Parts: sequence; structure tokens; C-alpha cells
Amino acid sequence: MSQPAEVALLLRWCDLALERLGAAREEIDALNVYPVPDADTGTNLYLTFEAARQAIVDSRPTSLVQALRAFAHGALLGARGSSGVILSQLLRAGADQLLRGDPTKPGQLLADTLTLAADAAYSAVAVPVEGTILSVARAAERAAQEAVPRAPEELTRQMGFVIKATAEAAHRALERTPEQLEALRLAGVVDAGGRGLCVIFDAGMEALTGRRPHRAALPRPLVLPPSQPEADLSAAVPAYEVMYLLDAADSAVGALRGRLSALGDSLVVVGGDGLWNVHVHVDDVGAAIEAGIEAGRPYRVRVTHFAEQMSQAEAVRRNANPGRGVVAFAAGAGLSKLFTDAGAVPVTGNKGLRCSTGDILETIRSTGCAEVIVLPNDKHTAAVAEVAAHAAREQGIRTTVIPTRTQVQGLAAVAVHEPSRSFDDDVVSMTSAAGHSRHGAVTVAVRDAMTMAGPCRAGDSLGVVEGDFAVVADDLTEAATQVVERLLAGGGELLTLVKGQDCDGELVRRVTSHVAVLRPDVEICVYDGAQARYPLLIGVE
Repeated sequence: MSQPAEVALLLRWCDLALERLGAAREEIDALNVYPVPDADTGTNLYLTFEAARQAIVDSRPTSLVQALRAFAHGALLGARGSSGVILSQLLRAGADQLLRGDPTKPGQLLADTLTLAADAAYSAVAVPVEGTILSVARAAERAAQEAVPRAPEELTRQMGFVIKATAEAAHRALERTPEQLEALRLAGVVDAGGRGLCVIFDAGMEALTGRRPHRAALPRPLVLPPSQPEADLSAAVPAYEVMYLLDAADSAVGALRGRLSALGDSLVVVGGDGLWNVHVHVDDVGAAIEAGIEAGRPYRVRVTHFAEQMSQAEAVRRNANPGRGVVAFAAGAGLSKLFTDAGAVPVTGNKGLRCSTGDILETIRSTGCAEVIVLPNDKHTAAVAEVAAHAAREQGIRTTVIPTRTQVQGLAAVAVHEPSRSFDDDVVSMTSAAGHSRHGAVTVAVRDAMTMAGPCRAGDSLGVVEGDFAVVADDLTEAATQVVERLLAGGGELLTLVKGQDCDGELVRRVTSHVAVLRPDVEICVYDGAQARYPLLIGVE
């Protein structure tokens, strides 16, 4: 089923924003000196936006309404850090206005969306501070409103005109942030969260106009805060960051804000309709969690000790390779060898189909590493991997699961694994590589069924594109060539073919010959994966 044009445009913006945030992440992390110099703002913005985008993909929306609701919910659940929580509120409020606004006035609709988003972000922060992401959001929405009367009458050009004015104003506001916030002036930098928001606006401009703006690189801090590995940062700065999701009645949130405000600073509470994301910096972690219990049911509680976090970051800087492993689910013996050759430790399940939490946890332990990245490479294995990662973290192993859904995504991710990078850098780089790998496969129907491509009968050849059965064909060659054509239609320079147990050389020869004629510029790599059920796995990068 094809996506509505509005959903395709939304995903195009999301993809561009993620790509640009990934490229700027290290720069944004380096700018992070306020409110705590923990160098994670770029990473948090990336992960927050990625969660929002992934929620759209997972929901398989058939309308813009469904897509925006999934986007807003994903942003709320996936928000990381104070800037990420504020960004989630900007995204949620903006999505809400897009649903309620007048689509016959696209320029005004975009401006009103930005205004409501900025208002909501200011309201979410207990003590708004100028010179931050809030200031950039406010300047951007004002510029958008001022641009509407000057926008072209042609409806298809209005949003592009308004977003261009928005992006330019956001960058001007970003340049002013050191004048508004003393910590930025002393460090010689602009605000990290504001910089990330500018990246997102630029991605919107590119999605709507087709033109990518070119921006000059920003300076890194002139003064770096001293590392204090054995003590808290200072008496004036709370020692801990506390975050949790909260199921609570909307009427209980006012009292929660009051109690948390008395405990610390950097308080941001976003959400609504019974679900909230809470962020605060405190010295008394227990009291912050108790406040959540009084208001409702807190869960996914995450506590970060700033001094310890900075000490770990300093250790990574001193020792580029603190010991990091990659665990990858492999669906066949050949794939196991491919992952092993790439430096990962493969884990396989029963006959290569599924693996258990215990299988993954034991493999994580077997690496002997203090840091482990897990590649589930299968949508069903993803949930199992998350449980195993949680258990590993409780045992003191820093573990992250990259949400790879297919074997070829896992191969793309492990190909860019670089243990000399910091843990967060490696995770973001591998996540980006997996996300930009389009994937497909061919298989044979085992029973009569209705698919996205129409009815099929047992024995028909099926083509899978991005997780959906998109092709019903008489033979595997026809199915495979159609899948390849669809994947390459979106561009790409590298075609990866992974042969399964039931794949003969003739199928690969016919597919590669077809591609040589269709796209002679594309490089083709063929591997023996020996996976069951799918004679051919296909990836395009």
C-alpha cells in the first residue's frame, strides 16, 4: 500500500533531520556547557528524534493523522535529557496543531504550528531561561508569523517560503545566545539545544524546497570545565539527573511540578492525557521519585550522576578503546561468519530462527567487555534483546540495543563499528548506517493468504520490501528483480545479496545480470548467509 503524499513528506523531513543531526551530533555535544557540561545534548536530540521517527514507521500509517499521532507519542516516550524533553514537547505540540489547523492555508498553518510549539515548550519548563533552545524556538515562530503576509499566493510554495524565513531567524537567534546566557559567553559557544533545533529547521527547509542550506561550522568551547571524577560538580549544581515516564491524572501534575521545583532545577514536565515525561536535576533522588509515586505511577526511571558520567567520558578520552563488544543475532551459519569477520560475536537461536533472552545475555557476558552494542537484526528478537540488555546493565555492563530489524541492516551497522570512538559516537554511527540501509527479501508462500500486494497461493514467490509483502510473482527471479528495482528506485550505490539455504547460483546470476543492465553504476556484493526461509536477502545503501 502506497503512503499518502503528506506522510511521505513527513518521513522525508524525519530522515533528513536524523541524517543532519547525526552529522552534527559531535559538534552539538561539544557545545554543551549549560546547564551541566555533560556533552550529551547532540546525542539526546538525535535519540529523541529517532524515537519519534521510528514510531511513525512502526505504526505503518495510512493517513497523516495516524502518522502525526504516532510521531508525537514516540517523541514523548523516547525523550532523552532536558533538551530532548523540550524537543519532544515542541514536536508533540506542533503535531497537534497540524492536525487541528486549516490545510487550505499552508503558510499560516506552519506558522501557527511553530507558535503553539514554542508556547508549549515555554510552559513545560518550570523556570524558562533565555539563551537556550527556547529562545531559538520563539524567534523562529515570530519570524514565521511575520513571513505569512509576504508568502506567495501559490499554496504549494507557501510552506517553503515560511520555513526558509523560520530557519534564517533561528540561526540569527542562535548567534545571540551567548549575549543572553553568561555560561555560553564565558565558554565562547552558542547554545547546544538551540543549535540542534536549527539543524531540524534546516532539514525542514530542505524537505519543503529541495535546497540544502550551507552553514558555517561553529566554534567549540574556549574554556572546558575541569573534570572532577571523585566529587560532585559544585554545591550550586545538583548532583543527579532524574528522568521517568509517569502515568498520572492531568490534575496531579501541578502539585508534582511544585514539589520537584523545590527539590532542584532544570525541571521539565511534558505530556498530557495521563502520560507524562518528567526531567529534573536534584541532589535527593529518592525524594524526586517519591514525588512521582504520589502523583501516579513512575516507570522507566533513569538516574544519572553527573560527576560519574563526566568521569566516564574523561576515561574514554584517555583510553580510546575501553573494551567494547558487538553482539549480533545471525540467522544462518554464513551470516554468523560474516558478523564474526566484521568483529561481532554472533548469537543464534533454534535452527537460526529465534534466540532467547538467556542466549543474548550469555553472549553479552561472553564478550568480557565493559561496553556492548547489541544488534537484534529481527523485529521479534528486538524485544528479547532489550530485556537481555536491561539485565546486562544491572550487572554493570554498559549495553545498548540498536533497533536493527533485518540481517542486512545489521551488516550495514557492524560495517561502520569503530571501537576507537566513544560509546555514544559508535552507537549513533551504527544506528545511522542501519537506518539508511533499505532492505528486502524473497521467499515462498506456505499457504493461501492475503498480502499487501494482493492474494497469494501456497507456492507463489513473494517479494518483501521494507518488511511488507509487496510482490506476488510466479517465480523467485521475478520477485527478486521487482524487489531490487523498488529498492534502487530510491537511489543507492551498493547492492548486497545474501544467499539462503535454498538459493541456487542461477537466481543470483539472473538478478545481478538484471542490475548490471538497469543500474551499471551500482556495486554488487554477494554473500553466502545460509539462512532458512528466505532464499535471498537484499540490501541497498
